[in-house]
Amino acid sequence: MPVTELKVADSNEGPYGVALRPGGSAPEVWTTLVHTGVVTRVAEGNEVERFDLDASGSRPSVIVTGPDDAVWFTRNGDNQIGRIDSSGVVSSYPVLSDGGSPYGLCIGPDDALWFTLMGADKIGRISLDGSVTEFAIGVAGGFPAHIAATPERPELWFTLNQANAIARMSLDGEVTTYPLPTGQAGPVGISVGPDAVWFVELLAGQVGRIDQDGVLTEFPLPDRSSKPHAVAATPDGGCWVTLWGSGSVARLDRDGSVVAEVDLGAESEPHGLAVAPDGGVWVALEIGVLAHIHAWE
Repeated sequence: MPVTELKVADSNEGPYGVALRPGGSAPEVWTTLVHTGVVTRVAEGNEVERFDLDASGSRPSVIVTGPDDAVWFTRNGDNQIGRIDSSGVVSSYPVLSDGGSPYGLCIGPDDALWFTLMGADKIGRISLDGSVTEFAIGVAGGFPAHIAATPERPELWFTLNQANAIARMSLDGEVTTYPLPTGQAGPVGISVGPDAVWFVELLAGQVGRIDQDGVLTEFPLPDRSSKPHAVAATPDGGCWVTLWGSGSVARLDRDGSVVAEVDLGAESEPHGLAVAPDGGVWVALEIGVLAHIHAWE
């Protein structure tokens, strides 16, 4: 399985989130540099363009391509949601909760951006004009982490890292929680697939899936100390998972079996990932590199 690597930052800058935006013959690849307050773009020719947020402590984290052709990202360090439009103009919008620590981010079925507030036990919504609304999730100390939307249904799914649960929320703020069978599993990443929602359990070394009826299944990874961190569902019902602790990424089929693992180096620390339309996978490595795993057959 061929892999190419592209250096996008110094090793101390911490590439973290990844988003793909339609480009010319290939998508633009955007990544956040969590330790230096910078967002980068890689376009055709592999030229790396940097967008300095003028706030080194802003900690840009999760990034997505919005319905307005801009990229949006959470600024975990200074309680803002960031945006870079198609012409490269950078803007930001403060969240409502002091110390809210926005982290997870997704496009909702209503074409707004939805985000988690880890420090406030809330889910936030920001419209394309920058208007912010927040919803309490009713779980004290739950630490909502990643969030994903179900495109064909008016609902959102998110992980509750400290409450050891998966949660589902309607667009008007009604929350249902699903406790995990494994205690202290530390759920983090989450992604909606065609027939189920995939998530990862960082501390338990497991990948899980939950269907629309709330039926939850856990799949232990071969290396339980591999620290699965982020997950991206695939159109065939499976998923890709970054294994932060073992410096690799794994491909699971729709039944939860590991069908491939790609070694990226023991010290690479893979974080965010995104699946391209051609089936290739882009992964942010904390060593300052974007890894491109070419289309998997």
